[in-house]
Amino acid sequence: MTPFTRPELQEARRAIASLLYKCEKVQPKLSASPSQATLLRRRIEALRISLALIERELAQAGDAADRE
Repeated sequence: MTPFTRPELQEARRAIASLLYKCEKVQPKLSASPSQATLLRRRIEALRISLALIERELAQAGDAADRE
């Protein structure tokens, strides 16, 4: 996997958190077909997972920097 810099991870976290917020905000108002609702639900779950992975990577990078 390509190593990402801390600023790149922080910017990705900001962008994903923003997108997740917008998706969660629109979900209760969604009056779409069941397939669109399922797509949104799966997208939200994927965004949560990616956010958690980025935060884990940032924490590990922080731990590594502390050890040096």
